[in-house]
Amino acid sequence: MLVSPQLEFLMEAHNGLSARIVKEAGFKGIWGSGLAISAQFGVRDNNEASWTQVVDNLEFMADASDLPILLDGDTGYGNFNNMRRLVRKLEQRGIAGVCIEDKVFPKTNSFIGGERQPLAEIDEFCGKIKAGKDSQGDDDFSIVARVEALIAGWGMEEALKRAEAYRQAGADAILIHSKLSRPDEILTFAREWGGRAPIVIVPTKYYSTPTEAFRKAGISTVIWANHLIRGAASAMQSVAKEIHDSQTLVNIEDRVASVDEIFRLQDADEYTEAERVYLTSSQAPRSAVVLAASRGKGLEALTEDKPKVMLPVAGKPLLRWIVDGFKKQGVNDITVVGGYRADAIDTAGIKLAVNERHAETGELASLACAIDRLRDDTVISYGDLLFRSYILRDLLDSEADFCVVVDSSATQPGGEGLAQTSSATRDLAFCSSPDTRDLFGQRATLQRVAPAVNPMEPQRVDGQWVGLLSVRGTGLARMQAMVAKLRERKDFDKLDVPALLNALVAAGEQVDVIYVHGHWRNVNDLDDFRRAGDFAHAQTPFSDTAAGQRND
Repeated sequence: MLVSPQLEFLMEAHNGLSARIVKEAGFKGIWGSGLAISAQFGVRDNNEASWTQVVDNLEFMADASDLPILLDGDTGYGNFNNMRRLVRKLEQRGIAGVCIEDKVFPKTNSFIGGERQPLAEIDEFCGKIKAGKDSQGDDDFSIVARVEALIAGWGMEEALKRAEAYRQAGADAILIHSKLSRPDEILTFAREWGGRAPIVIVPTKYYSTPTEAFRKAGISTVIWANHLIRGAASAMQSVAKEIHDSQTLVNIEDRVASVDEIFRLQDADEYTEAERVYLTSSQAPRSAVVLAASRGKGLEALTEDKPKVMLPVAGKPLLRWIVDGFKKQGVNDITVVGGYRADAIDTAGIKLAVNERHAETGELASLACAIDRLRDDTVISYGDLLFRSYILRDLLDSEADFCVVVDSSATQPGGEGLAQTSSATRDLAFCSSPDTRDLFGQRATLQRVAPAVNPMEPQRVDGQWVGLLSVRGTGLARMQAMVAKLRERKDFDKLDVPALLNALVAAGEQVDVIYVHGHWRNVNDLDDFRRAGDFAHAQTPFSDTAAGQRND
């Protein structure tokens, strides 16, 4: 990378996890930042972490990623003898190179009073370079000499003099550093240097400079020096404060990586094999069916070339939020039933079934397109849902043959239920008992789902079915048989999933209810669509009265 004819980039990493993230992002090499490594230890960047601690940390980084690592080796951690030992230990751990700077040990970060920090004698520093080169066993091991003359205010002439001395001592590249917010010093140095050896730069201070300027100047390698540790610190501060202030995890669960994602970064293949050994006997395979055939009433202006499920919400399609939600909970066998503009559905990570008669049929006909291929415990979901991850997790944890999620947040005090809410509310749920908000021991079963309140039949309404149904064990075969029976009805093409639920209840099936209080939203119209982005960003922790309305 140092001698490549094109501009190359190194990304900072500071432990095994960040090293793997750098690799997955597509970078070709890693900068083992002294600032970032010391920061993740919780100490200052002035050699408070010993060189052996740094090298041990590098071993985890090398194990987690096969990318070449250039260590920020400070001053070499001592004199020429320390440098020799450092190079040998780095090679033993598969590290590709080390960058050392011409300051005095113990060093302090260059951006903290750099102009007051003394520089090493040229001859002494050249001795370190020679000692390192003489100690390496791999011809490709690289030593980069970092020139601090510009940081220390010694001027361009001194910087060029030192760089040339270091080149002659055997340095494979020169890192020229500047603390100015403009790249003027760096570009001047590159012009005067004339390509005598590769130039490496760290544009932390002059970050707004177009990268093309570095290409034109003949720079070899750009180091993005500390941005993962800074990004991680910012995220951790935000999450810690939110949990402290709210005393709940609900508001952050969908803003952070899932536990499964951490498992994957720790080594997905090995973990999957461990699952087969340790979890197969206790966890049955699970699948999902997402009903996504609709264009979307009220959204025609946005869905001319795509179905509703492909509308962008907070940076990714609505369908992807649903699919990712299932995958976070270990449900990877996902069938999406498309219809309108099914050709525009992103099929990454899913199986696509198509309801060719979507224009004249309803939800149950779409479900019928996928139901015969189901073999495992299954969750059936509407395709326009956004929901907090705990809702799906609790549904998957249910041991009932049939289980639905009902939102009680729109019901009114005093048992009036949804009769007092908007007449546009749909999929009203009548249950064996209301939601008492008890955390433990509450058991309720579904009695029926109705499209609206019938004023001629006053009855307590216990909530709204949100569009999630789980089917387990032998319940799957019984549901498949019920769909086959409903197919015999003349009005089958117009039936929806609530009709299936009502038929199951009428046949004597027990459909358990999991109550939630908000924390979900669907996208039915333009107003819902505008609000969906906020919900996806976890800025709207509770649904409101309109959050669950359907008009599919």
